[in-house]
Amino acid sequence: MTGPDVGDLERARGLLAEAGTICVLTGAGVSAESGVPTFRGESGLWKSHSPEELATPHAFRRDPRLVWEWYEWRRQKIRECRPNPGHEALARLALGPRRARIVTQNVDGLHEEAARTAAGSGDPSPALPLELHGSIFRVRCTSCAYRVSHRHPLQTETREDLPRCPVCSALLRPDVVWFGEALDPEILSEAFRVAREADLCLVAGTSALVHPAASVPMATVEAGGSMVEVNPTDTPLTHMARVSLRGPSGEILPQLLDWPESSGT
Repeated sequence: MTGPDVGDLERARGLLAEAGTICVLTGAGVSAESGVPTFRGESGLWKSHSPEELATPHAFRRDPRLVWEWYEWRRQKIRECRPNPGHEALARLALGPRRARIVTQNVDGLHEEAARTAAGSGDPSPALPLELHGSIFRVRCTSCAYRVSHRHPLQTETREDLPRCPVCSALLRPDVVWFGEALDPEILSEAFRVAREADLCLVAGTSALVHPAASVPMATVEAGGSMVEVNPTDTPLTHMARVSLRGPSGEILPQLLDWPESSGT
């Protein structure tokens, strides 16, 4: 596969070297290279159901067992995936001397896994992402404020098997943002704060079609910062980017980030 234009790569490296603070926005394309399936479109159908039919509060109220069965199927598929070189390069960036914060639209937990691996026995928190759409490996109560990480398999054969809150006994649900739901206002506010204060926003693997997430890089540009885009094709953000690098993020991000000048050394 042909790599990115050498001149564009050098210009992007230069912009990163000049940036004191960096905001990173990632989308589904970053995880596709890890084998995370796409759950939209014809290929996303599951037992004749589309995500739009299952990932809603109404669907959960109507048939929580069916919704949990679908999510457990998804969770099992994602458990088989591992962070790719793109996730790993971003984790190293965020754990390095530069001020960099990752904001992600993904719910697969691969940024977190990459952060913990890269940190080793150290603190992974600088590389833990702001998860705009939640995490498929967390659950939260449908009645109270209980929320907890949850990675082990679930039984979904009967409604009685479904996970319940240890505090109030109400049903637990996946801690993800469903169709018709608003993003967590605190997380969204923090993402826009990070973007506004960044000298550069690095956008990787997102189609930039889903708002308000797609507006995060625009906050950097509107505040006077720069944008670098890594994506196989043009997006609605391309015209705002100082440099657009075409290709898979798993190949381009290590080339872009794993060099002395980009890490400030």
